[in-house]
Amino acid sequence: MSNKADVIFTGKSDIPSEPASIKAIAELASQAQGFEVLSVETDGLGDGLPKKVPVTIDMKGEQARVGDLKTIIEKYRVRPERRTGTADVSTLTSFIDLVNYHKDKHSAIFAVTSWPSPQLVAVLDYHEPRITIEGETGGEPRHMQHRIRYRFPVTDGMGAWTKSNGELFDQGEFAAFIEDHAAELASPTEEERNEFEPLFKERFANPNELIDLSRALEVFVGAKAKNAVRLASGERAVEFTEEHMNGKGEKVDVPGIFMLSVQAFVDGEKVRIPARLRYRIASGSIKWAYALYRWDWYLRQQVKADLDTAAADTLLPAYEGTPELG
Repeated sequence: MSNKADVIFTGKSDIPSEPASIKAIAELASQAQGFEVLSVETDGLGDGLPKKVPVTIDMKGEQARVGDLKTIIEKYRVRPERRTGTADVSTLTSFIDLVNYHKDKHSAIFAVTSWPSPQLVAVLDYHEPRITIEGETGGEPRHMQHRIRYRFPVTDGMGAWTKSNGELFDQGEFAAFIEDHAAELASPTEEERNEFEPLFKERFANPNELIDLSRALEVFVGAKAKNAVRLASGERAVEFTEEHMNGKGEKVDVPGIFMLSVQAFVDGEKVRIPARLRYRIASGSIKWAYALYRWDWYLRQQVKADLDTAAADTLLPAYEGTPELG
């Protein structure tokens, strides 16, 4: 008995064509492994996707199983579905320019105007309005995940004035402080004089007077304060005595108010803030201090003015407050 297999020719080819062969092989492989590959159309799933995405279905077991479709489809995305994230800028000008770069007709600006954390936030993909100017209703909600934020970074000068506000200085320390910040002193306007001199019953000091005062204090830094009197002009006079002069004194006139004109925020406008000049005498020594009058209110007015500028330069609606969480 022969062990060789008999080969029978039927007269026509039993070998399938090449495309049919590939299909047959795929079907056999799919059946053997228990998986099936389908094409899923991506119409309506956002930008950045091909028209169809292959999805593998596990055919093993009693029920077919498909993995997380979103995860599967996202692997094929060639660009983001939408813009997301928050850009932080350091100047108002940059805030306005970047908002104009990204905005659409439904973008909106929100502002926290109070101290200590003022900020502007532009929500570029803010909700469409429910009622339009034309009276139409049914605006679509949006993701609100693309934002630009400006946190009003404080200048070194403004930071120095607020940090030392109300603190007591020795004579030499106060003289040095005034000298270092002489460029931030300003003469009061007539309106400011009329408002604050009657309010505090004190006289305004011009910048040169305050600088002269600081220099006088430098001269008498080693002296002892003897007494303080209020003059008819509204000034106060502090009399210093040096121990080695046997009681001979020198007088220094002290005005009660001075005006700051300081750039509060980086590359921002200058803010004018009145300040009261104070001193304390005890045991022959004198301590100096200043008190900024309602400085947080003046900073808030500047933030509100910057909000108005941003709204006008971007042609977007602006609101005081914070937006919904995106």
